[in-house]
Amino acid sequence: MHIYKVTGTVTLNRAHPTYQGAVLKLAEPIGESLVGGVANEPDSIVVWDELGADVGSIIAVADGGEAAQPFRPKLKPVDAYNSAILDGINIKPHLLKD
Repeated sequence: MHIYKVTGTVTLNRAHPTYQGAVLKLAEPIGESLVGGVANEPDSIVVWDELGADVGSIIAVADGGEAAQPFRPKLKPVDAYNSAILDGINIKPHLLKD
């Protein structure tokens, strides 16, 4: 699970049949910047969104094999899934690993 910020929406001209009705968002990672680190050039990803995240929303993203789990037993070619819209983030610096 990683923390991302929604930066846009994605519109498909053609799509895999299992993507009918899909809502896709463009998001970039912000995890390092939350703990005072300097983020590298962000790699944006396309995220399947069933929760209704808007541009600017902070979201928790499941990726890889876990991203397809909400659709079981159906098979969908999903690599990133919005699993939560975060209202706030509380970070305790003394618990962070160096």
